[in-house]
Amino acid sequence: MQLKSIQDADLKGKKVLVRFDFNVPLTKTEPRKITDTSRIDQAIPTIRLMLEKGASKIVMISHLGRPDGQVNPKYSLEPVAEYLATKLGTDVILSESAIDNGVKNLLHLPETKLVLLENIRFLPGEEKNDMELAEKLAQYADVYVNDAFGAAHRKHASTYAINAFFKNRAYAGLLMKKEIDSLSILLEKPTKPFVAIIGGAKVSDKIKTIEKMMVLVDTLLIGGAMAYPFLKAKGATVGKSLCSDEDVSLAKQILMADKGGKIQLPKDHVVADSLEGAPSPCPGTSIPSEQMGLDIGPLTIQSYSEHIKTAKTIFWNGPMGLFENKNFSKGTMAIAHAIANTKAFSVVGGGDSVAAVQESGEGEKFSHVSTGGGASLEYIEKGELPGIQALKLGV
Repeated sequence: MQLKSIQDADLKGKKVLVRFDFNVPLTKTEPRKITDTSRIDQAIPTIRLMLEKGASKIVMISHLGRPDGQVNPKYSLEPVAEYLATKLGTDVILSESAIDNGVKNLLHLPETKLVLLENIRFLPGEEKNDMELAEKLAQYADVYVNDAFGAAHRKHASTYAINAFFKNRAYAGLLMKKEIDSLSILLEKPTKPFVAIIGGAKVSDKIKTIEKMMVLVDTLLIGGAMAYPFLKAKGATVGKSLCSDEDVSLAKQILMADKGGKIQLPKDHVVADSLEGAPSPCPGTSIPSEQMGLDIGPLTIQSYSEHIKTAKTIFWNGPMGLFENKNFSKGTMAIAHAIANTKAFSVVGGGDSVAAVQESGEGEKFSHVSTGGGASLEYIEKGELPGIQALKLGV
């Protein structure tokens, strides 16, 4: 069943309830400030389009952090409301609660166009996918829009149950549509050669993604701490590098299944004696017993960059090392620059790799920078997410 896009919706004079993912990082000290606004910025086109289409009211839902069904001021959406108001140049009213009586009063005020409901996860019913909460939310509007791809892998009241109350009146927002269209290209019709770069900490966290990529890609470049179990499985020593027995066992299985020799592993490293230690080069695949691998080395950068240069489709998830530390960021930054300099269709997904791309200053040169985090990986693994399925079917 096709996903209906907000671009095709008649919103004139209608009240719209829209689920966004404004789960942005905040400073730990008061007054709490947003440290990365990109998730809000990517939602702005959907808000502007709804206003252009003549929506009479826009009621926005989001979560922030993990307040576990309790009201917790440190997870208030107040900084988000302030930022939205500045960005849109109009008032954004923040409600006291997502389901207080005052919301309906706000919706009767002619001058109030934009209402942001306070953190939906302050209510225990949200994460329990509570039908009663969904019904209360549904009373605010004529039309439902889901633009929260980053929360679409959760069966929650505002992403899943709510669709039952908007049969034939539920739409995907612009960001949701862009996420699905971009990730679907990887799954359905990638232009070859297709190269995936997988990094991060643990094989067990990404085993399903790796298995899926093994089927889809021509070359799979592995970096970050993810690489050490694979190297150990091939007989190399990895010193004090992050490497569990479970991951080595998984890596052995994956390598045995790699009949076409798609997997490429680091040829050299940047190592140190601790996370805060001074970096030193480590030629060859093995790492001395008192050292830990914290980045890919220059030979690996060169080799991986050559593979990237020939690609027509690229998917990147996970950094190549401890990139938050400048001493170990060279590999990750080099991969970002290499991808940015291709004409390939390129998608980056996952929080750390997205942060690395933004830090590299190359974000605009990627075809798509996913806001999805865990949702983008799950979509790649399964080809569907509960929130998207519910949006299509009105379950």
